[in-house]
Amino acid sequence: MKQKGLASLLFISLLLVLSACGDSDNGNVSSSDQEKADGKWADIQESGKIVYGTAGTLYPASYYPEDSDKLTGYNVEVMREIAKRLNLDIKFETMAFDAMLASLKSGRIDVITAGPREQSRKKFTFSEPFKHSYSTMIVRADNLSGITTLEDLKGKKAGGAATTVYSDIARKFGAKVKTYGNATNDVYLRDVANGRTDVIINDYYLQKLALKAFPKLDIKIHPDLKFHSTTVNVVMPKDSSKLEKKINQALAEMHKDGTLTKLSKKFFAGEDVSKKPDEEIREIEGIE
Repeated sequence: MKQKGLASLLFISLLLVLSACGDSDNGNVSSSDQEKADGKWADIQESGKIVYGTAGTLYPASYYPEDSDKLTGYNVEVMREIAKRLNLDIKFETMAFDAMLASLKSGRIDVITAGPREQSRKKFTFSEPFKHSYSTMIVRADNLSGITTLEDLKGKKAGGAATTVYSDIARKFGAKVKTYGNATNDVYLRDVANGRTDVIINDYYLQKLALKAFPKLDIKIHPDLKFHSTTVNVVMPKDSSKLEKKINQALAEMHKDGTLTKLSKKFFAGEDVSKKPDEEIREIEGIE
C-alpha cells in the first residue's frame, strides 16, 4: 500500500490520534467471554503469532512511508519488538478504529494500541503505557492569539474535528470549534497564522512535528499551557491477565534496555515519549 506524503498523514493523526477507546455496550462480561479471554495467551502461543489491529494512516504511530508497502511507525515497531521478545510472529490487520474495537471483542485480532478512559477500563485490559504525552495548543507567534490561560479560550475559534477530546476541551472553555472537510494539515495551520482561527489544541509531540513540517508559518506552540495528560497502551480483551503479564514484562525490558527510547527518538524527532513528561500538567475536570 502506498500513501500520500507524511504531512497529509500527520494531518490525519492530528485529528484522529487514539487518545481513548470505548464502545456502546454496558461493560458486562459473560462467563464464556471471560474464559475465552483467560485463554488468550494460550491461543496466541498455539498459533505462534499475535494479531495487531492498527490504522496504518496515523503518522508517526502507524503508517506506510511514501513509496513503501511496509507498515511502520512508533506503535507498530513497539508491537514488533514485543512479539519478538515473546517468540511470536506478528500479523497486522489495518482497519478503522471502530472496527478495531469490534474485532478485538470478536477475537479476529488480539491487541490494539490506544489510551484508556474510565469506561474503557471496564471493557478491556490495558498494559502499562509505552507512550506518555499531554495536550497543548498552536497559536499565533506574535501575541499567542491573546491566550494566557485556558480560560482565555472563551470566544476564540479553535480549528479541529467535531468529536475529538481536543474539541471537547475547546468547547469546555467556551471556544467555538471550526470544523473542516477533507482539508490538509497546512490549511488548519495557515488559518491560525492568518487569523481565521485562533488555536489548534492537540497532542504536544504531534504539534511539534506539524510545526517542523511547515516552518515558515508565523505560529508556535504555546510556551506556558500544558494540560490533559495522555498515554498509549496495548489493549487486550477483558481479563486477559496472562497476556497482560507477558506484554508488561516485555515492555519493562524495553524500558530498561533503552529500546523504547531509541524507537521514540526515531519517530518523534529526537523526543523520548516513552517516559512520563517532567512537566506540571493541568488536568481538566470532566475531560477524559
